[in-house]
Amino acid sequence: MSNDFTHLLKDKGLKVTHARLLIIDVFSDDCKPINAEHIFIKLKPKNINRVTIYRTLASFDKTEIIKKVDLRMDSTYYELAGNHHHHIVCTNCGKTEGFESCSIDQVSKMVLRKSPLFSTISQHSLELFGICKPCSIK
Repeated sequence: MSNDFTHLLKDKGLKVTHARLLIIDVFSDDCKPINAEHIFIKLKPKNINRVTIYRTLASFDKTEIIKKVDLRMDSTYYELAGNHHHHIVCTNCGKTEGFESCSIDQVSKMVLRKSPLFSTISQHSLELFGICKPCSIK
């Protein structure tokens, strides 16, 4: 997997460094959006500091390797840009679950037909918010 990320970093015009490869590997290990603190904790044994993590996340976001996901939480969450899925988030405990079922194409076509300003939609994001089963039992 690291070899694929080496090519990805080069294709995006980024220098391939050990820290960048470790950070992008964390994204491949986790199927849910993650924040900088999660990466720091996971890479603490590898001595990757917070500043490096934040700078790397900024460069990955700028080059569209990762994308921000608005989970309405206290920190910024990210996921690999190529992962096309959506999330349902518990507004009580913050538990997050991804789902891939997406019929947004039909909604997009309808929105574009009715829009006086837009002719295309190039990307979308969908997060649903509710209460998870364990929280609803409490």
